[in-house]
Amino acid sequence: MRRKDINDLIAFLEVAKERSFTRAAARIGVSQSALSHTIRQLEERLEIRLLTRTTRSVSPTEAGERLLERIGPHLDGIATELDAIGTLRDKPSGTIRITAGDYQVRCYLWPKLRVFLKQYPDIRIELSVDYGLRDIAADRFDAGVRMGGQVAKDMIAVRIGPDLRFVVVGAPAYLDSRAPPATPSDLTDHACVNLRLPTHGGLYPWEFEDGGREIKVRVEGQLIFDNIYDILAAAIDGFGLAFVPEDIARPHLERGELRMVLEDYAAVWEGFHLYYPSRRHHSPAFALLVKALRHSG
Repeated sequence: MRRKDINDLIAFLEVAKERSFTRAAARIGVSQSALSHTIRQLEERLEIRLLTRTTRSVSPTEAGERLLERIGPHLDGIATELDAIGTLRDKPSGTIRITAGDYQVRCYLWPKLRVFLKQYPDIRIELSVDYGLRDIAADRFDAGVRMGGQVAKDMIAVRIGPDLRFVVVGAPAYLDSRAPPATPSDLTDHACVNLRLPTHGGLYPWEFEDGGREIKVRVEGQLIFDNIYDILAAAIDGFGLAFVPEDIARPHLERGELRMVLEDYAAVWEGFHLYYPSRRHHSPAFALLVKALRHSG
């Protein structure tokens, strides 16, 4: 195979993965027009269309999907092996792609990454903030972050944080205006700020524990967000009750901006884990990252 064919296939895989010429061009470091020209030349040589283009989106054709599925893993393996050559150098290097929610990034990844990246300036970290349960193998991530019970059995899971619990909080002005909930079922009479999970498409039910029994309550309110921090801000502003991690609510509880309710029903959950495929060869840079993120408690 000619070197040009390999380069053109790499360009195609980036466009197919990103579903965007603009984002793919930025990742490769070429202009959008040059990338579009490369893909057209590849399609002409193969005599088949690989991408369906509209004014708003780009998606692989059946032939494109086949190339993505068959060739993508091989090129990923080549990239991994090239990163592994970094062991012959004094400093580890390479790019590591991680998918996680904003809460996990802010509270568990970034506090350690800001130290790690200064120690290893040749290692690059790409963080994709997403509440969806991504397929990291299909989406070409090196790792993801989930709570321990959500990690698939064919993945390696490394704990990166302690057990945690979600709590129900509200602003004093809101709670003083009506009777606070005494049990989880009372939440149906309250304004609650909801979280929508993209993977399931529905609103996240609030989960509690009563004498070892799990309780799930679906709540209603004026506001729905797709991230925890906007939910917390809305509760502080008095728009209703919020169901958030206790650690991010704690500073606002201590300042009197929020009050906690239903504390006796708060369930303790297994903490967050970094998860990654067990069969993939990982670079020395990735091994150093796992060591840096591992929870020591």
